[in-house]
Amino acid sequence: MNYLHQFVFGIYPYIALAIFLLGSLVRFDREQYTWKSESSQVLNTGMLRLGSPLFHVGILGLFFGHAAGLLTPVWVWDALGVTHGVKQTVAMVAGGVMGTLCLVGILMLLARRFGNDRVAARTTFKDKLVLLWILLTLLLGLSSIFVSASHMDGHMMVLLMTWAQHVVTFRGDAAGFIADAPWIFKLHLFMGMSLFVIFPFTRLVHVWSGFGAVGYLGRTWQLVRRR
Repeated sequence: MNYLHQFVFGIYPYIALAIFLLGSLVRFDREQYTWKSESSQVLNTGMLRLGSPLFHVGILGLFFGHAAGLLTPVWVWDALGVTHGVKQTVAMVAGGVMGTLCLVGILMLLARRFGNDRVAARTTFKDKLVLLWILLTLLLGLSSIFVSASHMDGHMMVLLMTWAQHVVTFRGDAAGFIADAPWIFKLHLFMGMSLFVIFPFTRLVHVWSGFGAVGYLGRTWQLVRRR
């Protein structure tokens, strides 16, 4: 295991997490007027009406699916009687479905953003960066399904889970578990971690507000009466 691998998968996750949390906090504190999704719906609806729901459903499914799949301890699956091979199959199918939804959605959003003159004129470098970064990360993730299909024993899945769980529990030996992982998995992980790095500097910060809006579900009813 070389120093670059140790840095990227043993140290870089904490750098990315620190930038993600502190950067978001500083952005909210200093630049609240920029804390928004910067919707371009008023300029052109077009494919936004279908592309946006597909993209959001897909990417949220991928996020929570990755979180549950990687961070749930292996012994929990063993206790439930779910074999490693079955878990890998479920992860491949669910990831494939959600990834396809997200891919179709983001391609529609990209076609709209670059194909419409009014929307393109309002598109910043940060908008292009985040969309293309997500697209590349997504394509790597979908491509890794075919690599996973060549070994269905679930061994690589367990190694990835162990790596993620050792990272979040601040154990310094995390990088060693994926030293021999295929390059496509490593690149996908790097791109995914780097997405957290660029998060605070783009329109992605509106995701925090989305999680905060969950509180509205428990809010008391508002009575509206006619005059």
